[in-house]
Amino acid sequence: MDIDFCDLSLEDALAAILKRPAGAPFAYVVTPNVDHVVRIQRRRSDLWPAYRSAWLCLCDSRILSRLAARAGVNLPATPGSDLTAALLRAGHEPGDRIAIVGGSETLVDCLQSMLPMVDFVRFNPPMGFVANPHAFAAARDFLIDAQARFAILAVGSPQQELLAWHVARSGRATGTALCVGASLDFLTGEQRRAPEWMQMLSMEWLFRLLTNPRRLWRRYMIEGPVILPIYRNWLARRRRSRVRIPPGAGLGQHH
Repeated sequence: MDIDFCDLSLEDALAAILKRPAGAPFAYVVTPNVDHVVRIQRRRSDLWPAYRSAWLCLCDSRILSRLAARAGVNLPATPGSDLTAALLRAGHEPGDRIAIVGGSETLVDCLQSMLPMVDFVRFNPPMGFVANPHAFAAARDFLIDAQARFAILAVGSPQQELLAWHVARSGRATGTALCVGASLDFLTGEQRRAPEWMQMLSMEWLFRLLTNPRRLWRRYMIEGPVILPIYRNWLARRRRSRVRIPPGAGLGQHH
């Protein structure tokens, strides 16, 4: 759907992330789901550079994975929440620094107790910070100055992707950032995640809708279904691109 997804499993993506040293030039991982695809295809074409400049683009949606499979495309689902949990469970060198943008003090305290050998630093920008040049610059400069091995951007989409893109464009930051929304809240128990059976049936969206209908009803009931016409249009373009006209055909040759 015009997004350059990587067909990496969770294990392979984690291995690639861990392979990057702390002082490597800044790179970031995006994890688009249905909501991201609908937004960028229908309302926010200005976001393309942020996604296309990502080092890794992993599919966060089992629904997208199933749609791809119906078209014969291998697209493993690598949810950002699972990737974040796997990264934090991975072995860390004493003194490794992890920078967090977003979240709460309680969340960071919880992470620090889980991983006492890690140096956690946090910056919590105000709501709507992407529209405030001073607040946005402060978040960008925090990540540049942190010089962290890993960064977890948990301020929601598309704020986190835009922030990561601008940090990368600065050319002054190091490390690897994950744009993963509410993943830390699930990990520390501040938000509940869907039971595993619902996840495997691609029904995690329904669990989230039922637990927070006031905030999420529009995303899942109005905006989410738009993925179907987007998918059909993609299939049609894909079929057309496979049509090959034999040399000389239609040129009115006489025999």
